[in-house]
Order: sequence, then structure tokens, then C-alpha cells
Amino acid sequence: QVQLVESGGGSVQAGGSLRLSCAVSGSIYSISAMNWYRQAPGMQRELVAWITNSGTTNYADSVKGRFTISRDNAKNTVYLQMVSLKPEDTAVYYCNVALRTDWRSLLKNYWGQGTQVTVSS
Repeated sequence: QVQLVESGGGSVQAGGSLRLSCAVSGSIYSISAMNWYRQAPGMQRELVAWITNSGTTNYADSVKGRFTISRDNAKNTVYLQMVSLKPEDTAVYYCNVALRTDWRSLLKNYWGQGTQVTVSS
């Protein structure tokens, strides 16, 4: 069993900051990529930021320069620091990881339950 528990969402005014966390627990052999997605009402889920197991990061154009993804491999946790938030950042944010549960298994994707981020103007 693998669990992803997200925290850190909330409501802020435009220009504010939030830090999301996603802790992965359970049967983990190794974690590959760790990603943050978001889904606004009526919109498709979009990839916001991702980080490889070696620490390489990349971002959607809409959040570059404002969001920072990081990971703590010892804690199996990924973070998303969000600054200069805009109303258009309002969405449910989901953590997604690719991991192996043992040395023989294939990489499999797992999702968190989502955390709401609301930015008011």
C-alpha cells in the first residue's frame, strides 16, 4: 500500500504565498519523478512542476519564476513553494509520484487526494 498525503493548501489574497507538501508512505522501494498537477473548475488537469530523482526541475510557463518544486528524499516528501500567487492559480493541487514498491516491480503512478488553493483578488 502506498499513500500520498498532501497539506498546505488554503485561501490567500493575490500576491500571497503558500507551501504545499506531499508525504509518500507505505511500501516504497524507490521514487522516480515527483510532480505537482492542478485542476481548476471546468478545466483539464495540468502539469505544474516536476522534479526528477536527481533534482532536475521543470515548470509550466504559467508558473515559472513564481513556483519552486523541491524534494526531501530522506522523508519521501515533495514540496511546492508558491509565491506571487494570482487568482488564476486557484485550483485543486494534486501530488503525483512514480515509484517502485520493490526491486522487481515496474514504475507505477500514484496520486494524492488533492488540496484546494484559492487566491482572491
